[in-house]
Parts: sequence; structure tokens; C-alpha cells
Amino acid sequence: MEIKVRVDGVDHKAHAQLIKGTLWVHHNGRVFTMDASTGRKSRKKAGAGGSSDQVVAPMPGKVTKILVSAGASVEAGQAVVVMEAMKMEYTLKADIAGSIDSISCAVGEQVALGKALIKIKPASDK
Repeated sequence: MEIKVRVDGVDHKAHAQLIKGTLWVHHNGRVFTMDASTGRKSRKKAGAGGSSDQVVAPMPGKVTKILVSAGASVEAGQAVVVMEAMKMEYTLKADIAGSIDSISCAVGEQVALGKALIKIKPASDK
């Protein structure tokens, strides 16, 4: 669905989808979520998730590119997967530096919200 959001007093159109009680709003390359049952807001960006050793799907969607291979070294912030959801493209990035331990998705695969796509072995564990 398309909704109207107000950012700094200016109205914009954004795409939104209600999935399992969470309202996902996509605007200008950023993703915002709201727990529909409590009304509490949170702010996420594609690929975000603290300093996790996993890259997880921030929303249901289709994997369109895998930019790394198993065993490859990655730096924190490096793009590792590209996925498409709600007619928008999202580049998911590694939160930590290390090497790719496993890849749990394939190009063209539909993935669910929260699915672990890439597992990274932290650089300090080498």
C-alpha cells in the first residue's frame, strides 16, 4: 500500500506493508517499522542489526544478488547480499569484519523476515 508520511513537516509518499503485526514503511531507501499492537516505533535500515555475525532478511523478499562467496574476507559495512522487496532494492551489509562462514540463500529465492542469509566468522576467531 502507499501511505503519506510527514518528515520534518513535509509530506511524502511511502510504501508500506503490514506483516505479522509489524508495519514496514519504506521511504527514500530507509526502512521504518512499527509494532502495530503497541504502536511503538522503531527505526531500522536494510541490513542493520547491531554487530551480528549474521546478515538476516530485514523483510520478506527475493534475493537478487549474492556479492560474496564462502570463505571470502569481508569488512564491516561491506555489501554482501542484494534483495528486492515491495518493488524496492535493498543492499544488505556485513556488520562485522571476518570471513564468510556460510551462505544460506540462493539468487532468486524468496526469503522470510528474519531468515539468516549469511553467517560471518569474526576476524578475531581466525
